[in-house]
Amino acid sequence: MSWLQAIILAIVEGITEFLPISSTGHMAIAASVLGIEKDAFTKLFIENIQFGTILSVIILYWRKFLNFKELSFYIKLIVAFIPAAIIGVLFKEHIDSILGNPMFIASVMFVGGVILLFVDNWFKNPTIESEQKLSYGNAFIIGLFQILSVIFPGISRSAATIVGGMQQKMTRKAAAEFSFFLAVPTLAGAFVLSLWDAYKHTPELLTARNFEILTLGNIVGFAIAIVAIRTFISFLQKHGFRAFGWYRIVVGLTLIILLLMGVSLSVV
Repeated sequence: MSWLQAIILAIVEGITEFLPISSTGHMAIAASVLGIEKDAFTKLFIENIQFGTILSVIILYWRKFLNFKELSFYIKLIVAFIPAAIIGVLFKEHIDSILGNPMFIASVMFVGGVILLFVDNWFKNPTIESEQKLSYGNAFIIGLFQILSVIFPGISRSAATIVGGMQQKMTRKAAAEFSFFLAVPTLAGAFVLSLWDAYKHTPELLTARNFEILTLGNIVGFAIAIVAIRTFISFLQKHGFRAFGWYRIVVGLTLIILLLMGVSLSVV
């Protein structure tokens, strides 16, 4: 992987991680277009540049994450995080096999787009305007929605958790922000696990040059994610999910056609 390829992938990750359009699918597209070799380091890079996006959430919402007097905030995140964490560990082999199936991911992106066309009509009259009014039960149910993104790569973790929040009577803004908050323990767990796996099974990947590329990717992803989060919140409040739904339908259908034509899009 070259430095330029790393920068482009990091930009894609920063833009798509928090939008309901599937960062997994977009990373597959970007890696294929760039002609990046499908090897162990590519997978490690894609999993690890999420660290930069984690930091973007913490920086933007530092008052939440550094207010240790509000322990309920952290407890809600833990409660919401636990279901996906358990499923992720128990079904790791299943998830890895799906990640290697681009047709499945493309199909899920398409179906997810169709669903997003109707989300705004399904959940009206929200009553919860911030995570402070969210109960532990509400948080747990949102965590159950996050499981969908674990079992079905391509559905988008962001889309699943935002829809879960709206199903629990949260406003679009509050649901989106809680999705951002929940990304911190979720992506941090994936980050630590991927590094540990690399250390245990492929230590040859942990070279000085590779660490430099990972660091660059995280810096770029961090900067882009900050802009993406701010823009997304504003857009979502004004326009809802339909634009994202149509976008996913077009991209998903395009990927399906390309795959049927024999184009390779798998990155793992």
